[in-house]
Amino acid sequence: MDKVENIDFIGSHLIEHSQTVAIAESVTSGGLQTAMSLGKNAMKFFQGGLTAYNIGQKARHLKVDPIHALACNCVSEDVAAKMALEITALFSSNWGIGITGYASLVPECNIHNLFALVAFVFNGRVVHQERINAQTMSPDKVQQYYVNETLKLFGNVLNTTK
Repeated sequence: MDKVENIDFIGSHLIEHSQTVAIAESVTSGGLQTAMSLGKNAMKFFQGGLTAYNIGQKARHLKVDPIHALACNCVSEDVAAKMALEITALFSSNWGIGITGYASLVPECNIHNLFALVAFVFNGRVVHQERINAQTMSPDKVQQYYVNETLKLFGNVLNTTK
């Protein structure tokens, strides 16, 4: 499935089940929100989202623990899960997606591989978390890759969550 098919499937599924989604993102810089907003009937299932690009904003708006965030450069399964949990509360949605990671190498922080951590929350409970690994390429291509992979994962999660 391509991105449009994934979004159409996600939208149809959420509308059929009277559910909504909100997104908290960092590494994708709003790309997931943009993609979701382009779905057919997006107003019926997409509540919106928040792009929090630094520790201060993640702590302030998404209640990420700043001590933990500083220790891991804001990239951990716990951070992704907290982002997803808090966005559902902020936007009154059934589903929340949280994603954080690296779109470029940061050798000074010992980051020599690109990856993102994504969490999916349904009705206040983390139902799936996954690491998405990326090849080294330009940051915009890495971000787009993460968006596409997250949409695929979300479609799979919707198919398996009751």
